[in-house]
Amino acid sequence: MTENETIATNPVGSSSKRALLEDIRMRSAGLSPAEQRVSRQVLSHPEDVLELSVTELAARSDTSVGTVMRFCTRLGLRGYQDLKLNLARTVISVTDSLAAEVHADDTDDVVLAKVLASSATAISHASDLIDSTALTAIVDSLVTARRVAFAAVGTSAPLAADISYRLTTIGVDATFTPDPHVQHVTARMLGPGDVCFAISHTGSTQETLAVMRTAAQTGATTAALTSFTSSPLTDIVDHRLVAGSRETSYRIESMTSRLVHLAVLDAIHVALVLRRDGCREALAASGDIITEHRI
Repeated sequence: MTENETIATNPVGSSSKRALLEDIRMRSAGLSPAEQRVSRQVLSHPEDVLELSVTELAARSDTSVGTVMRFCTRLGLRGYQDLKLNLARTVISVTDSLAAEVHADDTDDVVLAKVLASSATAISHASDLIDSTALTAIVDSLVTARRVAFAAVGTSAPLAADISYRLTTIGVDATFTPDPHVQHVTARMLGPGDVCFAISHTGSTQETLAVMRTAAQTGATTAALTSFTSSPLTDIVDHRLVAGSRETSYRIESMTSRLVHLAVLDAIHVALVLRRDGCREALAASGDIITEHRI
């Protein structure tokens, strides 16, 4: 299972590419007035919906996140990401869903060049779009943090594991476990002076949201790195850092967004080395230990 939820193999009872939009049209009359507003937004602007978080779609249709989720349920879908994925199958070709500008007859080396170029462009654009004030606020909280607990599942989990380890190498008391239940318990043990840091592409993963709500209740500082400006996650954390890519539209693995997130986390790591007392000494000591494990 990925962070963005598993994929329905036969959405809304049909394998037809047009099944989803046709099903929405047929069901619209039986929906509540609020659900009909969501329906009209999806039918009128399907490509736009692919770029929106669940919170953003709710705002555009003048409804609530709960209404959007009920709308998805009425369609027989398992959630908003399921809606977006099946919608993408209707409006985006399989080739386009793999990578920008890749064509079916491209050779392997051409595919490699295009994918690398797309990734480089996404990272370059991220530097222009990231809120520097939010970045500084997160670094400030980490500079003085007593403990740092990371929350992430699915495709975001490897990023959380990586940054947790790297913070440990510079003397920060950082932890991450891939088990969401343990993440939740860990969050409950936090308090003022601690930081709970979520990494989530969609900002809508239930397990991560539960962890962050609990951390907020304990008085810990909460921060998040995500791909959407507005999402259930950004609504509940103290500090939010948004860094996404074009593929947030339809790619469930969101590979390029993960590369962008990894680069942002690397920048946070470097900033801490420069600003937090004892980090450089701890990094040197960690380097000595790592050397013992290499030939």
